Amino acid sequence: MKRLFDLFVIILLTSILIIPMLVIAIMIKLTSKGPVLFWSKRVGIDNEIFRMPKFRTMRVDTPDVATHLLKNPDNYLIAIGPFLRKYSLDELPQVLSVLKGDMSLVGPRPALYNQDDLIKLRTSRGLHNIVPGITGWAQVNGRDTVSIPVKVDYDEYYLRNKSFSFDLKILWMTCLKVIRSEGVQH
Repeated sequence: MKRLFDLFVIILLTSILIIPMLVIAIMIKLTSKGPVLFWSKRVGIDNEIFRMPKFRTMRVDTPDVATHLLKNPDNYLIAIGPFLRKYSLDELPQVLSVLKGDMSLVGPRPALYNQDDLIKLRTSRGLHNIVPGITGWAQVNGRDTVSIPVKVDYDEYYLRNKSFSFDLKILWMTCLKVIRSEGVQH
């Protein structure tokens, strides 16, 4: 049921967002050197590594670490990067990961391949057994502003309480957070 819902929503969203996504791609290409998409190595179900696409918001010479670990991350942003991040538009290409089955609409946000502390903590709590999501309970409860242990607590709460209605609640809360650009690290 969850997979069918994911596919239905992603196909519907893609048909609505295809033109804005093309405009974003053109704007990235016109305002910066390098590819339109950034393929981030992420940890999926069973701790398998997969490549997750995002619209590129940073220069191609940016070190491959989490943004909060960069010294002066704003120095690496491309011209339209702050706008894309503020409204989470850089996340739109993740529809491809949902179509492929590497991600779901809702689940724990996939860790970067080099976030060993997060991966270890999630594995110890059984979170490696569920498909990661574009959004999740941790994202609507703080996103980039909460510590790793708190994120994992939220992810575990989701694991213990997951249901179709809980997923719908998270999706609704995500829409509100994105519109308000709450909890986004620019």
